[in-house]
Amino acid sequence: MQTTPREQHQLEEDVATQEPAKVILFNDEVHTFDEVIIQLIKAIKCTQTKAEALAWEVHNSGRAVVYAGELIKCMEVSHVLEEIELLTQIEV
Repeated sequence: MQTTPREQHQLEEDVATQEPAKVILFNDEVHTFDEVIIQLIKAIKCTQTKAEALAWEVHNSGRAVVYAGELIKCMEVSHVLEEIELLTQIEV
């Protein structure tokens, strides 16, 4: 079944506004805690205390949801985290 350009645009809008999408950060053996904390502060504009807690959760669990919200914002957060080659995934 093919969609018309109008239907396709509506589908794209529906996906773009789905909430909450989630950014998952995965643990790796490459980055230091300080690197991850600094990047989390930059990406999600949180306090150092919050970034430290998230970094420990990633370390202990292997992954953590570090942000939830609109898909477009999740993409922005993921992009910032990936600037230093952190491993992320967006779930919708």
